[in-house]
Amino acid sequence: MTALAEAPQKPAGVHPKVRFKRSWDRRLSWIALHATGIALGVIFMLPLLFVFLTAVMADDQAMTASLWPSVWHFENFVTVFQKAPLLEYFGNSLLYSGLATIGALLSAIPAAYALAKLRWRGQNLFFMLTVAAMMLPPQVTVVPLYDLWVRLGLTGTLVPLITPYFFFDAFSIFLLRQFFLTIPKDYLEAAKIDGCNEFQAMYRVLIPMAKPGIAATAMFCFLFTWNDYFGPLLYTGEDQDHWPLSLAIASFRGMHHVEWNMTMAATALIMAPVIILFIFAQKSFVKGITFTGVKG
Repeated sequence: MTALAEAPQKPAGVHPKVRFKRSWDRRLSWIALHATGIALGVIFMLPLLFVFLTAVMADDQAMTASLWPSVWHFENFVTVFQKAPLLEYFGNSLLYSGLATIGALLSAIPAAYALAKLRWRGQNLFFMLTVAAMMLPPQVTVVPLYDLWVRLGLTGTLVPLITPYFFFDAFSIFLLRQFFLTIPKDYLEAAKIDGCNEFQAMYRVLIPMAKPGIAATAMFCFLFTWNDYFGPLLYTGEDQDHWPLSLAIASFRGMHHVEWNMTMAATALIMAPVIILFIFAQKSFVKGITFTGVKG
C-alpha cells in the first residue's frame, strides 16, 4: 500500500481547449511579428524604390505626380557617366574609404586590446578620454587641424582625410574594446603559456576570434567615410580631381537641378556598392553589433 501510495502519478493531460488556445496564441504572435517586420521593411524600402523609379523616368516625368515610369529609360544609368566623370569620383571614394578603414583597424585593434585585456596605470582615464572624444563634435577641432594641413601644403588632396585614421579613431576603439571584453581571457593565457607574447596572442588568438567585431567596425568606418561630406568639402573642395562621390553628387545636383532623373540615377549608382557590401557582410555585421553590447 505504501509503495502504491508513493508511486508518482501521471500529470493530467492538457485540456483540448487550453491546447488550442496556446496554439492559436503562438500563431497570432507569429503573424504579428512577421507583419510588423514586413511593414517596417516596406517603409525602409520606399525611399530606395522612389530613387530607382525616378532614375528610369524621362526628364519631363521626373518629380511629377506620376510615380510610375510611363517609359522605362534604363539608358539613364549610362548617360550619367557621360555628364560627369563618376568613375574618377568613385575611385577617389574607394581610395578614401578603403585606406581610412584599414588605418582605423590598424590603430584601433592594438588600442582596444590594451584597454580590454591588459592592466596598466591610467587605463580607465584613457578609456574615458576615448569616450569623450566620441562626443566631441568635429567642428571643435576643425580650425587648428585645417591650419596644420594648410601649413603642410596638403589641402586639396585626400591626405588630411585619410591620415588621422591611422593614429586614432575613438569610435572604432570603443566598439572593438566592447567586443574584446566578450572573449574569455583563458584563450590568451593559454597562448602565453605556450610561449606567445602579447602581440602574438593578439594576432594569433584574439583577432581570429574577433572577426565579427572587426567586420562590424570596418563596416561602420567604411559607411561613414563613404557618405562623409563635411571633410571632403573642407579639404578637397578646391580641387575637383580629388572629389569623392559624396561631394560630386552635390555638385552634380547643382549642375543638373532640372534633370532629376539624372540626379537619381547617379544617386542609385552611388548607393549600389554600399548595399552590395552590406548584403555580403550582413551576418558578420549583425553578429558583431550583437556581441559588442554584452559587457561594458
